[in-house]
Amino acid sequence: MTRGRRPRPEAARAARARAPRPTASAAGLQGIRIRPARPEDLAALARLMADSTLLGRYRTTRAGAHRALVRGRRAGDRLLVARQAGAGPIGLAWVIVSRILTGAAYLRLLLVADGRQGRGLGARLLAAAESQAGTAANLLLLVVTTGNVGARRFYERRGYRHVGDLPGLARPELDEALYHKALRPHGKRLPV
Repeated sequence: MTRGRRPRPEAARAARARAPRPTASAAGLQGIRIRPARPEDLAALARLMADSTLLGRYRTTRAGAHRALVRGRRAGDRLLVARQAGAGPIGLAWVIVSRILTGAAYLRLLLVADGRQGRGLGARLLAAAESQAGTAANLLLLVVTTGNVGARRFYERRGYRHVGDLPGLARPELDEALYHKALRPHGKRLPV
């Protein structure tokens, strides 16, 4: 470019595309910690679940969520809570480890509080869930309501493959899409 000339629009667009962008973690995730849930977290996690628009379609209640969390914790499920300093839980990842399907774990729930989505917390929770599952499993399975296009794209961008649909799995009126992701390659899989 010569002195005094304005850059061409294509060159400016290309330069903007190459420029580093602020990450969601830098903007909205400061002070958020993900850790294993403790017994004293369960009531607040049940409230998070009951208040969720996502879980409203499953008619989740606070009491039902609390019972399920207690049962899951007793059974050894991996419950990960995301908390911001001085606030209640703002996210939950719930992993059930099993030996089915050559050592698969199941992501029962990945939940980010309403109004907190789109800032990178879901990706952080998913990475933590994959890390937890990978200590004991070769694969991670999950289901997403077939009409939840945003969630389906979220998982597909992170390497999950759609393998089929399960009509009426959790509720007669809701169909679920089944996804899976290998947590380790075939030659390095854990024995089952």
